[in-house]
Amino acid sequence: MPKKKKSWHEKLMDDKDLPRVGPVDEKSKRFGEGVMVIPAPRQVDAVMKKVRKGKLVTFDQIREAIARNNDADFACPLTTGIFAWIASHAAAEQRDAGKKRITPYWRTLKKGGELNPKYPGGVDALRVLLEAEGHTVIQKGKKWLVADYEKSLMLLT
Repeated sequence: MPKKKKSWHEKLMDDKDLPRVGPVDEKSKRFGEGVMVIPAPRQVDAVMKKVRKGKLVTFDQIREAIARNNDADFACPLTTGIFAWIASHAAAEQRDAGKKRITPYWRTLKKGGELNPKYPGGVDALRVLLEAEGHTVIQKGKKWLVADYEKSLMLLT
């Protein structure tokens, strides 16, 4: 009998024995030096949930907040990005099921204010959600960005 595929919400709730905090090993030196935290998916989701309407955050800010909350020098960029992607799809899954209060993943930007095309609905859906909150989305080359995103950045704790 084939194994049932996990829902996005089930993936989000599976902490996989994380977070894990420790000194950077040889394999992870490319990410930085010192103490690194590999966050749990729910930690990433919890930080993303803090972003209020009209405000924005970057992945770097999310990583900094997670590192601070775990007494680490930095958070693993790879797992943080993967777990943000899982959180975004879990939120879209919840929205499709009729939930109103979901993780506002569209408020999380890449470096330079870039929209994440891997989020549910891609750039087109993100643009609609961001513009509905008063942001201006522009295209620069192949990238889509929030204009003057720095003015809307929220400080995370």
